Amino acid sequence: MALPASAEVFAWVVLPLMIFSFRICDVSLGTLRVIFIARGFKYIAPVIGFFEVIIWLIAIGQVMSNISNVASYIAYGGGFATGTFIGMKVEERLRLGTVVVRVISPEDVTPLVAYLRQRSFGVTIADGEGSKGKVKIILSVIKRQDLEEVITGIRLFLPKAFYSVEDIKTVAEGVFPEKRSALLLFGYRDPFGYFRKGK
Repeated sequence: MALPASAEVFAWVVLPLMIFSFRICDVSLGTLRVIFIARGFKYIAPVIGFFEVIIWLIAIGQVMSNISNVASYIAYGGGFATGTFIGMKVEERLRLGTVVVRVISPEDVTPLVAYLRQRSFGVTIADGEGSKGKVKIILSVIKRQDLEEVITGIRLFLPKAFYSVEDIKTVAEGVFPEKRSALLLFGYRDPFGYFRKGK
């Protein structure tokens, strides 16, 4: 027996779009939750998890209620993939957490050190031995939102230097530039700073 036109539209268009949207929401939240846990945001991660699982239950409930609808499965998988991508993009825009930048160079590092200290970044310098002789090692623990500014300085003053960036879960008693005021969340210097460990 053929379904009415309105029922077909719901089954093959509206329902898959609903499932797709729900999955984008819950997977995006899930991706952010994992990132927040890795960054040490111990209070906000459970709140995100609460909403994530509720939205997931709604999505999976719709799939199980229409288990013979192939479009639901496609929408479910597509929403998962899209939600993962969106979650990562949102995290990139938020620029949460703290990182350590290591710079290793046989050249004179004084200009880069002056550049960083002029911008109130904490800098530690150590001597090292590389495969081709003596090198200078610069260590700086910075907020992720300042990373682009630091890398710009490295490329400007030590374009041939080796550098690496690693995430830090917790940091205390560091030297950081003062927060800059901004109204937009994505441009804010320290979003959710209340929830950060070791702030």
